[in-house]
Amino acid sequence: MLGDSHVQALLAARHPDPFSVLGLHPEEDGQMWLRVVWPSVAAIDVLDAKTGKKLVGLNHRDPDGFFEAPIPRRKQRFAYRLKLYDPQGLVFGEVADAYAFGPQLPEAELLALKAGRHPRPYTVLGAHAVVQQGVPGVRFAVWAPTAKRVSVVGDFNQWDGRRHPMRYRHEAGVWEIFVPHVIEGDLYKFEVLSRDGRLLPLKADPYARAAQLRPDNASKVAPMPPVRKLPQGRADANRRDAPISIYEVHAPSWRRLGSGPFPSWDDLAEALPAYVADMGFTHVELLPITEHPYDGSWGYQTLGQYAASARFGSPDGLARFVDACHARGLGVLLDWVPAHFPSDGHGLAQFDGTALYEYGDPREGVHRDWNTLIPNFGRYEVREFLVGSALFWTERYAVDGLRVDAVASMLYRDYSRPSGEWVPNVHGGRENLEAIALLQQVNRVLGTEAPGSVTIAEESTAFPKVSAPTDVGGLGFHYKWNMGWMNDTLAYMREDPVHRRWHHDKMTFGLVYAFNENFVLPISHDEVVHGKGSMIAKMPGDDWQRFANLRAYYGFMWGHPGKKLLFMGQEFAQPDEWHHDAHLPWRRLDDPRHAGVQALVRDLNRVYRTQPALHRLDCEAEGFEWIARDEADTSVLAWVRRDGQGHAVIVACNFTPVPREGYRLGVPPGASAWREVLNTDSSHYGGSNVGNRDAALPVENLPAHGRDLSIVMTLPPLATVYLVAV
Repeated sequence: MLGDSHVQALLAARHPDPFSVLGLHPEEDGQMWLRVVWPSVAAIDVLDAKTGKKLVGLNHRDPDGFFEAPIPRRKQRFAYRLKLYDPQGLVFGEVADAYAFGPQLPEAELLALKAGRHPRPYTVLGAHAVVQQGVPGVRFAVWAPTAKRVSVVGDFNQWDGRRHPMRYRHEAGVWEIFVPHVIEGDLYKFEVLSRDGRLLPLKADPYARAAQLRPDNASKVAPMPPVRKLPQGRADANRRDAPISIYEVHAPSWRRLGSGPFPSWDDLAEALPAYVADMGFTHVELLPITEHPYDGSWGYQTLGQYAASARFGSPDGLARFVDACHARGLGVLLDWVPAHFPSDGHGLAQFDGTALYEYGDPREGVHRDWNTLIPNFGRYEVREFLVGSALFWTERYAVDGLRVDAVASMLYRDYSRPSGEWVPNVHGGRENLEAIALLQQVNRVLGTEAPGSVTIAEESTAFPKVSAPTDVGGLGFHYKWNMGWMNDTLAYMREDPVHRRWHHDKMTFGLVYAFNENFVLPISHDEVVHGKGSMIAKMPGDDWQRFANLRAYYGFMWGHPGKKLLFMGQEFAQPDEWHHDAHLPWRRLDDPRHAGVQALVRDLNRVYRTQPALHRLDCEAEGFEWIARDEADTSVLAWVRRDGQGHAVIVACNFTPVPREGYRLGVPPGASAWREVLNTDSSHYGGSNVGNRDAALPVENLPAHGRDLSIVMTLPPLATVYLVAV
């Protein structure tokens, strides 16, 4: 018979080792005793699992739910079942006992987890449907090294932490249990008792693959997605010599689809890939689709690094969406957020009653800008958690890559912190060496385990070698957002054309460093929120000039070295700034001016993709040469793009409303004439139709712009034109 202190500890869910007393255990006299804690039942019979015969009825020793009895004529452990009776004496189940099963995780797996060397921690931690000794159920495992007790609670045990206290595996600080008869779709959380005796808010599973729709926040048992490879050809489409034009999307507000407040993945799969492909983009990038509690964070305050948000339906729908994009020739990029997480009680914050996932010192562990917590990048298990998440999305959903959010905030310990309120690194510097190591590890792992996928850094500083390989000291990203280019050029475009001559360098400075990294030119969601206005709202002048300026700017952007990114709605000049809880104003396409901008973006993508000179050497200095760089007085810019194989495109911009007829432009040798292939002032796009039409512009032996050869052309007002050799 179990001592009273043990019984009371079990019923208070404070026993240090419930597996040592619950289930079958031999006593000193050689008898096998069976003990069960089940508060909601009135009586329990023990059955032989092989024959189904009753062996004994357990004594209801404590009315709070403790049962025990010796098993007659049994000296060894055996397979048994529990027959449960309610207070009316009715049978309501025959079940296996969670405490009849031994340790779940192999020692090697636990040691790898503890050392931060496990390549796929998501295959070990979390909830996994398995069969043990012929019994189906779910294996739960969670990392909580300083907790005094952890129980898994859910629908299957009336959310009662006394029912399934877990086994502590001291090697790795992991708690585990196999719970029979739990099935996929069941809800669960972890009940954690801290080392100082506090019962914490119920915690969602950090490794959950599905969760409830907010405001509910329980984790949901979900199948492990199968390993999926990128389709043939996708790796080539993600290379730096390929055309990459990204359509950035906030899925809930893109377009009203379906009957609910959020589109399902299948709704999106039916509509979004077709539109993006028709527009000529090569990739679609989704703002974070990982589970998050607050819609207004747009997904950037995620708590479910492994769970696709319930807003869009079940996770398998995401796989179908990715397949639909790939079928249209589109790549899929996901925004991934390892830099911070919110402090909601059910999440990672103080997970076991201590600063486990976050830095303990608020000078390291709190993001002032977002009022969020910063992961402890120096802790092996935390880095493993994040690296595993990156691999999970690329390996299990076959996405083409990850755009990593807020990299700048990760790289520097003094990011957005005043002097004296940050902790230097071990060398006394400001760089976060642990975060740097994490980013390098992510990129190495993906390069090895998910070949063909790419990573893109949102990084706004001059940190060196962001897109250089890790073996030469780089961070290992494939691409980096060019935030400096974006800020400079938009500042220029806001100026009235009469003042642009004084700001000409803002349009040229980006070429000073354009090939230091593999750049993406981003006009992202961040540029059209929080009072910044939409793209068309940034443009000066009357309505005609505003639309002409925007078209000219897009022409400049698509002709400039670097991959392209445009946030949804800006392709048709959405008039108001974006808001996450309103759908895009598609009715604006009834206005020819908005439809014209959309037609221009479609044609820019077409020309960008079909003219190798505009993309093949996007990231190489050999692919660019200035023609007219210093004509500040006329606000004219012109350059040559090359593909390294003999093809060239000339891009010429006029950022004043003055048409320049008879403009002599120096041209490279090798062609007898040049022809206009795109003009942002075309009437097709809502422009004034000034330009060079389809006429061949003959090359003359007259010098211009320091060149021996030139052509005479018309530069339309507030316009960009592309010329190709005839």
